[in-house]
Amino acid sequence: MKLSRSVYAASVLLLVCSVAHAEESDWRSSWDGTLHVYSNALTLRDDSVLNPGNQIANLAKRTDSGEMRLNIKAGNDTVRFTARPIFSARYQHTALNTTLKSEGYLSQWQVRVSAAEGWNVAAGREVLNWGAAQFRSPSSPFYFDNGRSDPMRELVGMDTAKLTWTPDMSSSVTLARVVGAGRVASSADVWRNTWLLKVDQRGDSFVFGFVVAKAASSAPFYGAQGQVSVGDETLLYAEVGSSKQLEALQSPSDLAQPFGVLPASPRRNTVLLGATYTLPDGQSLTGEYLRDNHGFTTTQEAAYFTRAASAPVVAGQALALAPRLLGRDYLHLVWQSNLMENQRFWRMMYTRSLTDAGQELGVYGETTLGERISAFAAALVTSGTPRQEVSALIARSVTLGVKVALH
Repeated sequence: MKLSRSVYAASVLLLVCSVAHAEESDWRSSWDGTLHVYSNALTLRDDSVLNPGNQIANLAKRTDSGEMRLNIKAGNDTVRFTARPIFSARYQHTALNTTLKSEGYLSQWQVRVSAAEGWNVAAGREVLNWGAAQFRSPSSPFYFDNGRSDPMRELVGMDTAKLTWTPDMSSSVTLARVVGAGRVASSADVWRNTWLLKVDQRGDSFVFGFVVAKAASSAPFYGAQGQVSVGDETLLYAEVGSSKQLEALQSPSDLAQPFGVLPASPRRNTVLLGATYTLPDGQSLTGEYLRDNHGFTTTQEAAYFTRAASAPVVAGQALALAPRLLGRDYLHLVWQSNLMENQRFWRMMYTRSLTDAGQELGVYGETTLGERISAFAAALVTSGTPRQEVSALIARSVTLGVKVALH
């Protein structure tokens, strides 16, 4: 397995820091981790418009994976180092062959220094995500798909240097320079050389944040998120983002017109409204509504699939340049067990596109088998036609696996 440069650099840095501070009584270090071994099986749509016969996307019908996810911490009252190395191996089984992909990389790492009272300086790879939203995060310029609907997903951070001012327990201001989007190649990195300003305010029952991001090659992004607790049971929250999307695929309602690709879309807004209610037994119910004006209207989405069905080369263009969500309006519901339970956890998720009426049901469950080992299972079932977003590629997905706690 080839060790990436970032893993090597962080490992050397950790070693240097540990040696330099070995004799300091207040220097502390620790580590833990989890080993994941799991297998995923996909049932693809044979009649897919966007991926006929799986000839375009070449999706793996089965993937066998092993991942070791580590957490390393070291520091004292002035300096703190954290790292999350990931080592993985995947066997992907397609109709043509079986391939092995193994890699080691840093999902996150950071060196943080308390420079003065209320001032912190940090550099490293960090997941710049915030807010309470489950389905999508409109207020984050980097992680619109926040990964919270996929329990197995590991977000990779942004390579960042930042300065944070926290004058009191309720306020903070962060100025950051995003060097690049983690492991994304420089040629495809839309967030390379980005300035980020984030302001947060907290109270006893509310949180509010505002963010501005400006990349060298794109228009500014503006976002805001807020949440308020109503009693002990109810959390209300909202997120909004204003942006221009690069390489925006245009699907006119008039079928006589072909696809068009703009260098950037007009500036449009995305809004999410959500609420979570906690039941007396600790279970919670969450409902979210998302309006993404970067997506297609009902007629534009129907025209999108009609054009894609005309020829494989057009289907390839439609799949490669599709907007982040095909539709504009979505409903997302979550019912999950008490997070404080140690023996088992489960979650049920339902998503409906209000644009094309497609539906998706997801379930996840985890149960403890022993002191350090647990088993988990996840399933996803779509309901719809090949010309609806959630059912355009996949009919079903099933994942089975075990997790082993390390250290």
